[in-house]
Amino acid sequence: MYQIGLKLWSVNTEHYYQEAARLYAEGMFDYIELYVVPGSIAALPKWKEQKAPFIIHCPHFAHGFNLAKKEKESSNRTIYQEVKQFADQLHAKYIIFHGGIDGDPAETARQLAALNEPRALIENKPFIALPNRMGGNFCRGATYEELKMIISQAHCGFCLDFGHAVCSASSQHKDPYVFIQELCSLQPKMFHLSDVLDMTSAYDAHPHLGTGSLDIARLKRDILPPNAIISLETDKNSKENLNDFIGDVQCIRK
Repeated sequence: MYQIGLKLWSVNTEHYYQEAARLYAEGMFDYIELYVVPGSIAALPKWKEQKAPFIIHCPHFAHGFNLAKKEKESSNRTIYQEVKQFADQLHAKYIIFHGGIDGDPAETARQLAALNEPRALIENKPFIALPNRMGGNFCRGATYEELKMIISQAHCGFCLDFGHAVCSASSQHKDPYVFIQELCSLQPKMFHLSDVLDMTSAYDAHPHLGTGSLDIARLKRDILPPNAIISLETDKNSKENLNDFIGDVQCIRK
C-alpha cells in the first residue's frame, strides 16, 4: 500500500495544523513532509506534538538556500543547521534538498557531500526556473546526467518529482514518460506527485490530481512500486480545511 504524505510548511501552526492531526488519526495519510522556513525554529515544539511521522524538506532558492553557488556556502550551512534540528527532533526519515539555481552542479555535489547528511535526498527540478519568482535562470539537478553525478559524488538518495520531470522533459525535447523511466534508474527513495495542466510547459505548477493531463494510471501501473512513499504536492484551495487534499488522496488510492 502506498505511504501518502501531506506537504506542510513549518509556519503552518495556525492553518492546517489541527486538520492534519485529525486526518492522520483517521488514517487519511501516513506522514507529514515539512518544509522548513528559515527562522521558524520556535515552531518546532508545536510540531513535536503531532503524532504523524515526518520527512523534512530543506528550504530552496526562494528562501536563500542555493547549493550551486560557492559564495552561499556559509549561509547554506546556517540554514541547514536549523533544518537538522527539525529533522533530529522530529526523527525524520529523509531530508529533501534542491540542487540550487544557476551556479555549478559540481558545487551542488560538493556542498551536499560536505554536509555529511545520511538522510539526504536530492530532488529533480525543472530545467528552467519560474520567471520573476526565483531570481535565476537554470535549475541544477534537472537532467539525468546532473542528478547521477550529484547522487554519486554526494552519496545521497533521490526523490523523483513527477511534475518537475515533465517540465524538464519539455525543455529537453524528450518524451516525459521516457524521461521519467530514465530517472527511475536512479532508484528513487520516494516521490512527489501533482497533476500537470500542460505537458508541454517548461514551468512548474501543482494542480490537483485528476484535473490535468498527467497519466496517473500509467504511473501507478508502470512506475510506482506498491509501497511507494508519495508526498502529494498539490495546491491548497483553503486555509480553513484540507478537503482538496482528501480528494487527492482518494484519487491516488482508488
